[in-house]
Amino acid sequence: MKRRVFVGGVLAGLGAARRAPAVKAGDIPTRVFGKTGQKLTIVGQAAGRFPLIRFEEAAAVVRRAVELGVNYFDNARVYWDGRAEEVYGAVLPAFRKQVFITTKSLGRTRKEAEQDLDASLRALKTDYIDLWQIHSVSEREDVEKIFAPGGAIEAFEAAKKAGKCRFIGFTGHRDPDVLLEMLKRYDRFDTILMPLHAADPSYLSFEEKVLPEAVKQGLGIQAMKSLANAKLLQSFSVRQCLDYVLSLPIHCVTLGANTVGQIEDDVRLACEFRPLGAEQMAELRQRGKLIAGPQLEDWKRNIERAGEPVSRYQGG
Repeated sequence: MKRRVFVGGVLAGLGAARRAPAVKAGDIPTRVFGKTGQKLTIVGQAAGRFPLIRFEEAAAVVRRAVELGVNYFDNARVYWDGRAEEVYGAVLPAFRKQVFITTKSLGRTRKEAEQDLDASLRALKTDYIDLWQIHSVSEREDVEKIFAPGGAIEAFEAAKKAGKCRFIGFTGHRDPDVLLEMLKRYDRFDTILMPLHAADPSYLSFEEKVLPEAVKQGLGIQAMKSLANAKLLQSFSVRQCLDYVLSLPIHCVTLGANTVGQIEDDVRLACEFRPLGAEQMAELRQRGKLIAGPQLEDWKRNIERAGEPVSRYQGG
């Protein structure tokens, strides 16, 4: 089940019937993105779900996000076999100085990563990426390849030095211990992207294991999977999901809107956000505990049975 398929039409329909006061550019709260010093809107548009819609529809979502003042745009070379980056390339060049564009590479060698970067720059129609990330670091084997001679980290360092990217980081959603190993191996990352939500603390928790270290290192911290691919919506509202993750010590959260109504709803909720207190956070964690585990988070390592979970969505 996809969050946006499940709730998108309903939210968009309700919005048309009783739309809240119009949101204008500048209304979305911003936070300083860790050591980068950049100010990003607390919600950003992610391109991972663009394969669910037509190219023109995706471009319309991106245009509306810009109109509403969203300045944080998440992407990856692997999304839609490169087409997702082409969507951004069709819209964002006209607003290049206003937006913060991120993309990612699955390459584990320098050569593979450099090939991805060249393709991303062409597709995005820009000569630099604000944040380039090592994508989906899942296994310790990935870590070894990334830092081996000729590994991907060499491409990332070279790209930053050459001005092809301003900042570098990494992402992962499978195993918090693997992300901790990345942080131990290298102290020059600018950012991290990881799954965070109310049920995460009860199963292979990124919030408990990785988030404190990321804060300690002053990283720009991005959250993903805040709705657990819509599965949390069986027990929580969208507002509760966003309020929870935005009340953590993070800087921004990626949201995969694929209709104009959805990005408008995301922005409205961001504008209405108020931090939750400790008791409210504890109550949401307790509710999340009742549904936590590999069936909810099928992107994490399954420690409850032999074999590996197969995730239908490889965002992040």
